Amino acid sequence: MEVFVQVVDAGGFTRASENLQLPKATVSTLVAALESTLSVKLLHRTTRQVSVTADGAAYYERCLRILSDVKDAEESLSRSRLSPSGRLRVDAPTGLSAELLVPALPSFFELYPDIQLELGCSDRIIDLIEEGVDCAVRGGQLSDSSLIARRVGLLNFVTCAAPSYLQRYGVPAHPRDLERHRCVNYFSSKSGKIYNWDYTRDGERIEMTLPGHIALNDSNAYLQAGLAGLGIIMMTDVQLASHGRDGRLVQVLEDWVTDPLPIHVVYPQNRHLSAKVRVFVEWVADLMVSHPQMRLRPLAASLPQELTV
Repeated sequence: MEVFVQVVDAGGFTRASENLQLPKATVSTLVAALESTLSVKLLHRTTRQVSVTADGAAYYERCLRILSDVKDAEESLSRSRLSPSGRLRVDAPTGLSAELLVPALPSFFELYPDIQLELGCSDRIIDLIEEGVDCAVRGGQLSDSSLIARRVGLLNFVTCAAPSYLQRYGVPAHPRDLERHRCVNYFSSKSGKIYNWDYTRDGERIEMTLPGHIALNDSNAYLQAGLAGLGIIMMTDVQLASHGRDGRLVQVLEDWVTDPLPIHVVYPQNRHLSAKVRVFVEWVADLMVSHPQMRLRPLAASLPQELTV
């Protein structure tokens, strides 16, 4: 049942075998044996894709409920509720992983030494079910209604540049001055859209698309572009705390604020929330609550719509 559910979720045997860390032949054999036992065809197989039959779809829904009940029974009778174990696959944005999650992981493993964490770090929005990921940390307004989300914190942004850039091009005194500067843009890896820059002060709001000679879609590369003096960047205050204290980056337009980005932990709603997922979600929430720059507070009226950080 577990293998069959994974094949349906992943949309094929190859991806399912990767997620399960089993040979593809083993996955195919197990599903074929299940079909033989049930005397029912569960999947349509072609050279290009695998799709579920009507009987297979009905069986899939029953399997989800049964497997969830099995996990509940096992956890109620084992020590896994107190000491969760096993492989946990998590996806998180590159910048947030580097600046916050990874440095704090020693505390997570002190609490849960039997969990084997696989942390995928990317600014690309993935399909959790298709790629066999248990949960993800995401920033922005959520558009995928199939996911259960817990809001755990906020990211705030500041405008910065390297001293070498400011010495050459000057310091902007107003957001409109950025139109005459060299700015480093960030674009969506999903849509290719260049993100706008927004500023608010004393009831005045400015939102604009700035010209730039370079645009990036990876948080680490974006930060490095700013450090290299390629232009003015919009970075998180968490990053500024790490890279600004040595003087390599200088904040500008300090009296203007930008829209904060809400941070959520999301997971598929048709999956049982296992003990290892539950403790990771709680750990991330506690981590951000204790972080002085990421505590939840009222959101601005307008927020970026895409799920990237």
